[in-house]
Amino acid sequence: MGTNAPLLPGQCEALAQRAGLGLARVGGAGENSSGDLFLCFATGNRGLPSGDVDAEGPLTLPLGMLSQNRITPLYYAVIEATEEAILNALCAAETMTGHNGTVVHELPVDLLVESMARRGALHE
Repeated sequence: MGTNAPLLPGQCEALAQRAGLGLARVGGAGENSSGDLFLCFATGNRGLPSGDVDAEGPLTLPLGMLSQNRITPLYYAVIEATEEAILNALCAAETMTGHNGTVVHELPVDLLVESMARRGALHE
């Protein structure tokens, strides 16, 4: 995920970890074969000079960061965006035939909504 918030690397790492909670909301549990990778980048400190060793630049830099006591709303945004991205991907899928004739069926949106409603998992 990307954000234009001014975040430091540790804050980006904390945001990326929250994507796993969005995955859990749709039933993922981080199984052994899942291969889930989460990445976060922030562009809120634009205009900084190059980090190249040979590059000329000032000795110190003014750097902004979001205060730790203000980051919780971003955590919730990551969780909700991850959950929604997974649901959108499921709803956009089409029935496919793969290797050795294995058929994977599309997920009809009405069945997904019905199932989520039964489990109390619909977020408005």
